[in-house]
Amino acid sequence: MDTGRNFGRHVRSLRRARGMTQEVLAERSGLSPDTVRRLEHGSFSPSLDTLRKLCGGLDLMLSTLFESYELGSRNETRELIDLLAARGTRELVLATRVLRALFEELDGIAAEADSSDTDSDNNSES
Repeated sequence: MDTGRNFGRHVRSLRRARGMTQEVLAERSGLSPDTVRRLEHGSFSPSLDTLRKLCGGLDLMLSTLFESYELGSRNETRELIDLLAARGTRELVLATRVLRALFEELDGIAAEADSSDTDSDNNSES
């Protein structure tokens, strides 16, 4: 098992999940694009400082990066918590409002779909 390549694939999946290019991640992390490329290809072992910078660019805590790698999958809940942990009070209030509005809209869509399914079931029984 090639740990470096597996870790690199994991970093790539985290970057892509955020819709970032290697260049954008490098800029956000304070790393060179070449460093990000080499890390994603598993061609070198990054230092702890490099990993901390990488996590800053991904809006992740170092522990979340390692945990998700060890588990072999992303933990979106923990990633969201990490993202929010880096924000101030005003940003958190705004994020809460946006999420509430989003979830209310999604709940409304789900209720309409359930109602539509129930209507279809009732019509087919007639």
